[in-house]
Amino acid sequence: MQLLEDYYSNYDEEGRLENTRYGQVEFATTMHYVERYLTPGARVLEAGAATGRYSCAIAEMGYQVDALELTAHNIRIFKEKVNPAWNINIHQGNALDLSIFADNTFDITLVLGPMYHLYTEQDKHQAISEALRVTKPGGVLFVAYVISDAAILEDDFMRNRWSITEKMAEGKVDPLTFATQSNPEDIFELVRKEDIDKLMFPFNVERLHYVAAEGISRMLRESLNAMDEEKFALYQRYHLAICERPDIVGLSAHSLDIFRKSG
Repeated sequence: MQLLEDYYSNYDEEGRLENTRYGQVEFATTMHYVERYLTPGARVLEAGAATGRYSCAIAEMGYQVDALELTAHNIRIFKEKVNPAWNINIHQGNALDLSIFADNTFDITLVLGPMYHLYTEQDKHQAISEALRVTKPGGVLFVAYVISDAAILEDDFMRNRWSITEKMAEGKVDPLTFATQSNPEDIFELVRKEDIDKLMFPFNVERLHYVAAEGISRMLRESLNAMDEEKFALYQRYHLAICERPDIVGLSAHSLDIFRKSG
């Protein structure tokens, strides 16, 4: 908890989604799919709402939103943005324990941040189980992950933010497969699609989409910044056209797993 509080107190999560073009691609892509499954009168939960970028956008559209966030810093920023006319409730809490919500309450449940910071199979399973419990049968869940290969490509080979050889020496990158292993001090849990498939295998759900949230936009950040608005709009159209292609999803920094609760 303290590690996350310290991290997000010094990180501009709001600015990442609003002020960077790769963040704008991620936000627009996620909202594209959320809007696809919103129905009149839908009730939405965002577990791990950060500073409320998604919750506020959905509430502004007229939907009833409950937002749960762990860190006090993010909640303070979130509350400053809320319009009193919106039907939105903000709660401080942990995505591992959604006991303040009854079973089968929400039409859509968003888990767009918690899986970034869960390091054991038990905790990951608990987060998915809780999200499913509070979602109505036939409801739709959105779960986001941080993908390891994009981190390796960008943070080491492209930008030298950290040394992959040092990570190998620490036992955090396999020298043969380049699979990663994280702990809480690393802040982010890095996974591959096969890890997500293994996690989801026991659950009675139907996968609807597996999406490259921003595709290779982070790697193209300088090129995106140099585009005029017309060219950037064309790039966004291109991204949406290819973001579910299997040969693309492994290169995205974030993936979005969208599935329907059976029943």
